[in-house]
Amino acid sequence: METPLDVCQATIDRYTQADPDVRLMLRVAADDAWAFEELMRRYQNRVVGVLAHLVGRRDMAEDLAQDVFLRVYRARQRYVPASKFSTWLFTITNNVASNALRSLSRRKEVNLTPKVDQSGGNPIEVAALAASGLMPTRQLDKSEISEVVRLAVECLNERQRMAVLLAKFEHLSYAEIGQVMDMTPQAIKSLLSRARSNLRAILEPYLEQGEAIHQ
Repeated sequence: METPLDVCQATIDRYTQADPDVRLMLRVAADDAWAFEELMRRYQNRVVGVLAHLVGRRDMAEDLAQDVFLRVYRARQRYVPASKFSTWLFTITNNVASNALRSLSRRKEVNLTPKVDQSGGNPIEVAALAASGLMPTRQLDKSEISEVVRLAVECLNERQRMAVLLAKFEHLSYAEIGQVMDMTPQAIKSLLSRARSNLRAILEPYLEQGEAIHQ
């Protein structure tokens, strides 16, 4: 990922002062090994979680997360804080996931059934349920809710799924998601609106009547 070269000093100063992870990344740029390990500790599980829901396989997500952090490290000396660190990191994550999905598609090996650890519940599933605006009218246990919402998220296309994950799990703004996905904030707003409508259409028959979700 190329770092913008025309970032004004005021922007650099703003993000450096406001974001402790930016300051850590600047230490990584100065070859501080501890700072890189600390960023990995803070973000590795989050990156793996997003990747697992994008590529559909936990084992592949863990491998791709290593690629993400390798790219971060290789880009350290070109790093310029033009955004929050998380926005920059998830831009790399999105690029890595997109490349992996294109490669899988070319080899016709796409597997859309994620092998995601559901023990203890997963905040991405809870976030997606909230994004749909629906709560179950029937009594469902936590594992059942988690599974049905996971299936619903997998029914979204790749762009809608990424936008939902970044908005509801990573709490990025429209502008920040737009940076990650190379779209305008208005386009992200429309994308999330369509995603919410699709989630509602997918989830409502199940949550109200128990109808199966079909991928």
